[in-house]
Amino acid sequence: MKQLILDLRPDRLPTLENFVPGSNAELLESLARLSAIRPGSAAHLYLWGSSGSGRSHLLRATVSHALDEGRPAFFLDAKEITDHLPEDENALLAVDDIDQLSDDAQIALFNAFNRARANAQSLLLSGPVAPRGLTLREDLRTRIGQSLIFEVRPLDDPTRESILHSLAQRRGLRLSGEVASYLLTHARRDPPGMAAALDALDAASLEYKRPVTLPLLRELMQQGLRI
Repeated sequence: MKQLILDLRPDRLPTLENFVPGSNAELLESLARLSAIRPGSAAHLYLWGSSGSGRSHLLRATVSHALDEGRPAFFLDAKEITDHLPEDENALLAVDDIDQLSDDAQIALFNAFNRARANAQSLLLSGPVAPRGLTLREDLRTRIGQSLIFEVRPLDDPTRESILHSLAQRRGLRLSGEVASYLLTHARRDPPGMAAALDALDAASLEYKRPVTLPLLRELMQQGLRI
């Protein structure tokens, strides 16, 4: 049996426009405002949500939006931060997965909060839990708790199904209701995961010259397809 590998390429580059809002419309509006250039001001936002909720997408999208608006902006993975953060004036600093900050990196972020007003910087931070649940220095956790805070709310099932059919249509796939239901029950439920599963099904459908059906999907999973 051939081993089938799930291609995890992103469907599209992350933007604020291609993030499905669901119940997060206010969050998207706040991110768009945060990315704009406001000389002399400093504003901070912390967003949190479970794995697969789109936190990294939103940070990268906001940085991209800021750069398009002519504002200096940086996307930073917490695990890669040492003891310093950029001090560029008017910059947007987006730090992903702040629960992964080292001791030195926590000090660096605390210092960034302290000089943010003088540098007119904005901080955009993400983590898996609300500020009170973060295992960080108390003084840093207090600063984060004083930011504008949003939970990235999960999509409901009708919205997920609509996304799945939209992604399938974009690939020229005919997706039956039973296949869509099976994918939503047994596969990853975040949009990148759904897109990756459809890419794998599309490739298999072309290779075996068979339409995407529930029997084909089950057969592929028996052969090693992981979704």
